[in-house]
Amino acid sequence: MEEILTELVRRLKNALGNDLKAVVLYGSAVTGEFSSKHSDLNILCIAERVGPAELERLHSTVRWWTRRDNPAPMVFTFEELHRSADVFAIELVDIKLHHRMLLGEDFFEQFEVPLRLHALQLERELRTNWIRLRETILAAPRKKKAHLAIMLGSVSTFCALFRHALWALTGQMPGTKREAVDGVAALTGANPSAFHAILELREGKRKAWKIDIEETLHAYVELVEVVTNEVDRRLETQ
Repeated sequence: MEEILTELVRRLKNALGNDLKAVVLYGSAVTGEFSSKHSDLNILCIAERVGPAELERLHSTVRWWTRRDNPAPMVFTFEELHRSADVFAIELVDIKLHHRMLLGEDFFEQFEVPLRLHALQLERELRTNWIRLRETILAAPRKKKAHLAIMLGSVSTFCALFRHALWALTGQMPGTKREAVDGVAALTGANPSAFHAILELREGKRKAWKIDIEETLHAYVELVEVVTNEVDRRLETQ
């Protein structure tokens, strides 16, 4: 990991020169939950300007990066990041709490994330991803491999939303995916076993052939549905 991160920073500096102000690593790579098989290396770049010329200069570096199965970096100016903080509260709270500076000073120590839209974003993201999960299941082949891939591909997103659901409802921010799952399960009385199974599979602690895929999918969808509806109900009364 260190070698590819060092190379990325080198290429970004070559592309933008003094216009590159900061490079930030965030996500599972800094929370201790990174899996080389399932996790991405998530990068935030801060530049002096982000116009068509800068995007063109970054193109070859980003292409090199994405060809290694990583998502394209998010690129902002400082002003854009501040102006976007209220509508991306979920993402920026997570980055503020868990990040590593690859280049530049740690500006997140003084960075404030406005939370006035946090609850609205949480409700919208939970409901949107729940609907997307349903649509993906409907469109997928009725095969165990396809259903397992759906759960593996969405589990990180739902765990992040569960973490913020607990924060919004209890004031407590879980540190790990498993703590988030257990927390919302305790809060709603739902069954967390499906998420446990998928997380253990990602971590190499369980084999796919030992999982009842269809039963797990049913419990997986049910937990998402219960949490989404409970968050919607409780936030309405706050």
